[in-house]
Amino acid sequence: MDRGWRQVLGDYVALTKPRIIELLLVTTFPVMFLAEGGIPSLWLMVATLVGGTLAAASANTLNCYLDRDIDAQMHRTENRPLVTGAITPRAALIFGTVLGVISTLWLGLLVNWLSAWLGLGAIVLYVGFYTILLKRRTSQNIVWGGVAGCMPVLIGWSAVTNSLAWPALVLFMVIFFWTPPHYWPLSMRFKDDYAAAGVPMLPVVAQDVAVARQIVVYSWLTVATSLALIPVAPMGWIYTGAALLSGAVLLVEAHRLLVKARAGETGSRLGAMRLFHFSISYLTLLFLGVAVDPLLFLALPF
Repeated sequence: MDRGWRQVLGDYVALTKPRIIELLLVTTFPVMFLAEGGIPSLWLMVATLVGGTLAAASANTLNCYLDRDIDAQMHRTENRPLVTGAITPRAALIFGTVLGVISTLWLGLLVNWLSAWLGLGAIVLYVGFYTILLKRRTSQNIVWGGVAGCMPVLIGWSAVTNSLAWPALVLFMVIFFWTPPHYWPLSMRFKDDYAAAGVPMLPVVAQDVAVARQIVVYSWLTVATSLALIPVAPMGWIYTGAALLSGAVLLVEAHRLLVKARAGETGSRLGAMRLFHFSISYLTLLFLGVAVDPLLFLALPF
């Protein structure tokens, strides 16, 4: 009986896509330090992170509910609970909806209502705009649908200030431009899966060289936007160093992918997953700089 309970709990947790939630929290937490100019109250951080986790869990669960047909056709997702039948579609729909309601009320009552509406907006954008409207219709789905993944930055800032400001919007754009260099390499690796499911991810409908060129463009935009935060916030040496070093490696890896694509490399030899994994490290290092810089502020000489 205990084993069955654990399995059921594990299946519901799997619906929420915990690894994606971890990445979203990486961008929420540091922005709160920047907004505070120091260390926010422990209770505010906990309340915001719990509310943000619930909102992301709701969006991911509803995404699994809507995408269960194509998940069944992709090797990467064929073991998800809705595909295997471990959880019924009705149960998943109720679970995702309840999580959304709880997250909105949690953020509204324990943080502030601006953060709550931003959290609800993130759910609507991911479920309605990306999953329903864009994902199966356009190769630019992840570009515009990625707006939902930018929302945690605004939630973190608004949780501290009950407002929005330019530093938060700059970081919002950093994640917006970062999303294609992060997700398209993964799509390149699993493009056969997406093709079989009829999902027009860019690597499915375009040649690897064309995809790699766009990845390079978005990587440059990501790094340039991250540097724009320096005068806007303003930031000091710690963030500047993190942005320059991690940004340089991101650009090297993006150009490396383009070189391999032009050489006709395919599959594992193309090395798309190398860029995918580093893109996560890049975002983590950049936002670590966002968090630490206001704590150990070392002003730049200009």
